[in-house]
Amino acid sequence: MTVSEVVFDIDNKEREIKELEKCSMKEDFWGDPEKAGKVLKKKTQLAAAVEKVKEYENTIEDIGVLFELAGEENDGEALEEVRNDLDKLEASVKNEEFKMMLDSEQDSMNAIMSIHAGAGGTEAQDWAEMLLRMYLRWAERRGFSASIIDLQPGDEAGVKSVTMTIEGEYAYGYARAEVGIHRLVRISPFDAGGRRHTSFASVFVYPEVDDEIVVEIDEKDLRIDTYRSTGAGGQHVNKTDSAVRITHIPTGVVVQCQNERSQHKNKAMAMKVLKSRLFDLRLQEQNEKLSEMSKSKKGISWGSQIRSYVLHPYKMVKDHRTNIEIGNADSVLDGNIDVFIEAYLQWSVISGQ
Repeated sequence: MTVSEVVFDIDNKEREIKELEKCSMKEDFWGDPEKAGKVLKKKTQLAAAVEKVKEYENTIEDIGVLFELAGEENDGEALEEVRNDLDKLEASVKNEEFKMMLDSEQDSMNAIMSIHAGAGGTEAQDWAEMLLRMYLRWAERRGFSASIIDLQPGDEAGVKSVTMTIEGEYAYGYARAEVGIHRLVRISPFDAGGRRHTSFASVFVYPEVDDEIVVEIDEKDLRIDTYRSTGAGGQHVNKTDSAVRITHIPTGVVVQCQNERSQHKNKAMAMKVLKSRLFDLRLQEQNEKLSEMSKSKKGISWGSQIRSYVLHPYKMVKDHRTNIEIGNADSVLDGNIDVFIEAYLQWSVISGQ
């Protein structure tokens, strides 16, 4: 079965639309407004997908007619028009295909991404900073807005950990493809002997909750600490305990924010991140994947990586889930990672991951 057969399964989508219509006709449908809203939203999304495919079918038919006429009259300009129309259609279908893959409620949300250096001191911390740059460049290329909300600098170079928000259409749906352990192999710039080193860093991505999603948090379950910002943020930030760290005692989730200039704003952002983390945990529990996620957090090391970035003795980036390989490692590290993300989305649809 191909990706297109899974994604553009129109017969199944039309059956689902009919079922949703039956559901919306029930007398008690509006008894639960939140559930009713989700049903109607799903129906609208499915109807739009069906309409889009029918549009494509009409376009293909029109192109076919033009191709026949161009062939009969040996019209070079018309044939060129056919080629251009086919290129546009292919690009549109590909874009729609990926949007249809991102069909969960969370996929359309903004994302919160955290990067953590693995064991290995300066080497791993420098690698974490390289990943940060890669994702900032990727976000810029996609037209997303990325903002760092917390950064713990490395002891000598790089970063120990960093958290940022990524805002844009389907930001979470795309960014979630990057969750996992990332491995770097290179000649260390920090090793006087010029030896080859292997470094690891972990990436976690959470959907950023909005006002429509209710995540109840009991103030009694929180421990809130303030501390002096460690980043460059101006005189005011560096001279006051404006940074905020919040620990959710029942789950052990810890979040912090130091990027804002006031303690109040840092607390508000930290609470937003905490809600997103707890919402993500709830989703993981529903999908019975919480134990797998916990395992991945424990092992930021060999054998658990999703992708390897090799800079010596040759240059290559390989995704171990999809087996996609790119020889231009410099381009990948400059943010050209959509080929990996798109391949992962295709793989996840086919494999049901």
